[in-house]
Amino acid sequence: MHDDTMPRGRRPAKPYDSAFTPNSTNAYILRQLFTNIRSDILSDPVLVMRLLKYDNDGELSLTKDFVGSEIPEYAILSHTWGADIEEVTYRDLIDGTGKNKVGYKKIQFCGEQARRNNLHNFWVDTCCIDKSNNNELAEAINSMFRWYRDAAKCYVFLSDVPRADVDTTDHSQQLPWESAFRRSRWFTRGWTLQELIAPKTVEFYSRDHVLLGDKVSLEQQIYEITGIAIEALRGHSLQDFSIQERFRWVEKRQTTKAEDLVYCLLGIFNIYLPLIYGEGRTHAMGRLERMIKESEPQSFGKTWRVSTSTSQTASLWGS
Repeated sequence: MHDDTMPRGRRPAKPYDSAFTPNSTNAYILRQLFTNIRSDILSDPVLVMRLLKYDNDGELSLTKDFVGSEIPEYAILSHTWGADIEEVTYRDLIDGTGKNKVGYKKIQFCGEQARRNNLHNFWVDTCCIDKSNNNELAEAINSMFRWYRDAAKCYVFLSDVPRADVDTTDHSQQLPWESAFRRSRWFTRGWTLQELIAPKTVEFYSRDHVLLGDKVSLEQQIYEITGIAIEALRGHSLQDFSIQERFRWVEKRQTTKAEDLVYCLLGIFNIYLPLIYGEGRTHAMGRLERMIKESEPQSFGKTWRVSTSTSQTASLWGS
């Protein structure tokens, strides 16, 4: 990879910089965090990726860990999570279980669509990451934007959008499924922001596996739903957009864990940030703010504060 793909926060100059007030408990947490995280993810931008494939018997299996340039072409799935018990996990695949879970159908959809596109490998977040391994989870979240960016295809599975038959009595300009598309939960989640912006090719599928369109054909609808500039959807450098504007893209989105509304922005700002679940959104935002100020000083002409009175992150800028 070129050096300019390296997240600007990924350097060990200030390894204990955090939003916490230093005390013995916080110092211990941070010391343990930086002791346990693999040193190469702080200094080496090379991606490590575990993929899915179908074996010769037509069964799903995990690949070895690919490193850097040896990562093959792959497709990637974007979706909204159901209940944890419904999603297929890494452990399920290792143990050969999980086929009866609702989430298994999403994995099958991604694999089958990848094969149609002559892609032999694909990636799904529910089962390609060992989330019981905190080090792997931290590395994965900091790599996520680049994983989506480098995918040959990104398939968005919209579980709440049916492929309705054409209504010949409806003379509006909307497509028959467009109302459900605009209301889809997928557009309200924090993690799907980078999954929309990062990939070059994003295809949207109904819950019936019918192609509705892609990021190009649906760019006007996506702009109206999300407020994300069409230029950003078309792949323009994100540094062309102000810090204020990029924060605005996530204001109406939600995440299950408070800190994830900050962590889902790491790729948007090309920042590496150690994960500290339990620190709270305000502290996480403070750490992200300092890293942005360091990496984009020319853009950091204004400041913001984090609203803790609502479930959303409100970026409020002064003049």
